[in-house]
Amino acid sequence: MGLMLGACDRQKQPEPQPQSQPEAAGVIDTSHRGENAPVVPFLAPDGGPATLSGFRGKPLLVNLWATWCAPCVREMPTLDRLAQARAKDFQLVVVSQDINGKAAVDPYFAKSRFVALKPYLDKQNVLMMGLNVDTLPVTIFYDAKGKEQWRVTGGMDWTSERARKLIDDALKDPGKA
Repeated sequence: MGLMLGACDRQKQPEPQPQSQPEAAGVIDTSHRGENAPVVPFLAPDGGPATLSGFRGKPLLVNLWATWCAPCVREMPTLDRLAQARAKDFQLVVVSQDINGKAAVDPYFAKSRFVALKPYLDKQNVLMMGLNVDTLPVTIFYDAKGKEQWRVTGGMDWTSERARKLIDDALKDPGKA
């Protein structure tokens, strides 16, 4: 129940949510551990095709989000700071699920002035379907071989001690995180 209050359901109309909504702590799920990242296309910041398998070789943190999702928007600055601080340890990719694509995401990125995040787009929500996800935000950690280690559903402060420990544990022992 708390998860539904703290996350955005993809079925909702793309209207902004109130910023005063309390944010639930993200829920950690390891039930997909060891599964390969889905091989589904989405758009890279340059407009070309991208897939999660294209990031293999280094651990990868993938965040699915949307501009109309208040918990997503709240956690984006913490993801940007995480990407800056931990670039040598893993890659971080944020993939917008906005059906309006660049028209919604580009103004948000321009206003936010992110330093490390780049706007990947998935207007058809193929990643959500491929990952069997129906709620935003969701953040998934993959090892260097493209195997899922864990996922967090709901908003999270990615600069928090909880997030640091979760990531550090996955980097130390990918099969045990």
